[in-house]
Amino acid sequence: MLPSTEPVPVVALVDVTDPVLERLLAVALHDADADEVTPPLGTAEGWNTERISWFRDYHHAAAAGLDGPARQKTWAITADGELAGSIRLLRIPAARSGTFPQDGGALETGLWLGRSFRGRGIGREALRLVKAEAAAAGADLLEAETTPGNVAAQALLRSAGAELAADGRRVSARFKLG
Repeated sequence: MLPSTEPVPVVALVDVTDPVLERLLAVALHDADADEVTPPLGTAEGWNTERISWFRDYHHAAAAGLDGPARQKTWAITADGELAGSIRLLRIPAARSGTFPQDGGALETGLWLGRSFRGRGIGREALRLVKAEAAAAGADLLEAETTPGNVAAQALLRSAGAELAADGRRVSARFKLG
């Protein structure tokens, strides 16, 4: 989708409480493909009961934050107060030890936006906000990953300041923080 010439909406990251979760699920069901939001689950294609259950469980587990058992935090992305998608941070284990550093090290991010919110600068602003969250959590590196065919995601990552590297199967992005 080509970027819009409209002004960028006011973007915020909102904690995923139970009421927000149900509204976020409605956005996902009506404005995003299941494959953009969840891993492949169940025998039926698209949104199915397994994917909907996973979606709820995933956000509930992430509610405990980066130091909780899931070692991740998710936020709903709002654009001018309207739910638009979700973004996350995930602690990455230290390469050699397999332990998760509480300070410093790397975090991983990923996001999805409903189709009607794409191409308006919302993703870039959400990435800016989550980069600040990662830096505040003590990370010195933020990583992301996409597929070679997802040209829009690559453009978003590049425009947000990431260094990209491709290996044919995936495209890795790295943001140096601080």
